[in-house]
Amino acid sequence: MRLRLPAERPTEPPTGYKIARPVLSQDGTRAGFTGVSLGSALPYGVLDDASCVYGRRHRAPARLCDCGFHCVHDRAAAEALLCAAEHRAAVLLEVSVLGAYIRFERGFRYARQRVRTATVGPCACGATAVALAADDEWGRPGWRGLVPVCAGCVRGRTSVSLAGFARLAGEGLRVVAGGAGRPAPNAGLTADGELGVPELVAEAALLQARLDWFQTQLARLGDRGAGGVEHD
Repeated sequence: MRLRLPAERPTEPPTGYKIARPVLSQDGTRAGFTGVSLGSALPYGVLDDASCVYGRRHRAPARLCDCGFHCVHDRAAAEALLCAAEHRAAVLLEVSVLGAYIRFERGFRYARQRVRTATVGPCACGATAVALAADDEWGRPGWRGLVPVCAGCVRGRTSVSLAGFARLAGEGLRVVAGGAGRPAPNAGLTADGELGVPELVAEAALLQARLDWFQTQLARLGDRGAGGVEHD
């Protein structure tokens, strides 16, 4: 006879932490995330249900399968995963564990989740990120993979501000720019859903960077046009 652990009935949903890659739909109308290992081919929304990544018809999380959302109990443990080179462009998620779950020593495997906060790391150049821009090196069918970028590195790439990503993702998601493992309120939405001063500053910096890039491109085109004119 195998002993079973007692069923848990928490008064509030447990909190967990995980890392994920942000994604933007091809038409730019939806935002979500993908896992970094198991289930990375299946983008999910802020509030979503897990499904079996192997295509089996059981409900996640099944005890004899690896399916379901995964998270750890400790924020520091999730942050440590960002040190790996292949995960440095990922974001840190704080999630509410909903529905049925299986508790492990270090975390949960569970059926449903709500992403409450996404903390975005710095740009590859080391500056604080103000946007998420398309990464040419990876993506999914119908979804663009995104990486954190600063105002100086966004250039003419397809991008969305951190607050814009939060709006597209919906469900009350909060997106913040973090540094050294500590979130800084450089982007996101206020409690009533409006943009605050730091968010407006970030939006303005992103728009200015795009304008500067377009002006540079126009100047180059102008130079080429002038150089090609022949005089009699």
